[in-house]
Amino acid sequence: MNQPRPTALLFDLDGTLTDPYEGITRTFRHTLNTLGKPLPNEETLRSWIGPPLRASLRAYLGDDTLAEEAITIYRQRYLSIGMYENQLYAGIPELLAELQASGIRLYVATSKFIVPAQGILDHFGLTRFFAGIIGSTPDDRIGTKAEVIGAVLELLSPTERSASLMIGDTVYDIEGARTHNLRCIAVTYGYGTLAELTEANPHALAHSVADLREMLCNKKDR
Repeated sequence: MNQPRPTALLFDLDGTLTDPYEGITRTFRHTLNTLGKPLPNEETLRSWIGPPLRASLRAYLGDDTLAEEAITIYRQRYLSIGMYENQLYAGIPELLAELQASGIRLYVATSKFIVPAQGILDHFGLTRFFAGIIGSTPDDRIGTKAEVIGAVLELLSPTERSASLMIGDTVYDIEGARTHNLRCIAVTYGYGTLAELTEANPHALAHSVADLREMLCNKKDR
């Protein structure tokens, strides 16, 4: 990208740093089976990876009280089992280490609650790379991706904010960044479709971790 070198990078978690497919979809199936509700098709399940949990369950179940019950069931399994049914995208630790060594401050901006987000980062040994980790809050004080990004920006100096960059895999990341006049790189190896991401018009598309490294570090893998 022909853009100034960023001083701070905000990374989404699911679909950007790690692949949460198994843990999230198994936990959704467990939740709906427990409630005696029909399971959605595979496409719908995949679409629930990334957006806020409450919004997905409310839309599918059509009942706020039932959705809250579903959230409780979901979290019980996810916090004990599902969060560890996860895969780290190849090349991510090396990329983060290189960016950190270059002096760029790194942050996580995720719609997940902080407890599972922190647990996943700890599990994969990634916590050490980040100056801050922000997730959504149980009281919905921070809920949308724009609110998560805004909370991270509050941690930055004015200079850092003016040269920061969001990296994520869904339109929520792109739109949330745009709310704060941030540039956004959308990664296509996660859970947003190429058509959706292209239509949302990010500043750049990265089709692999190697592409992302080239954009952020201005070099290609040898």
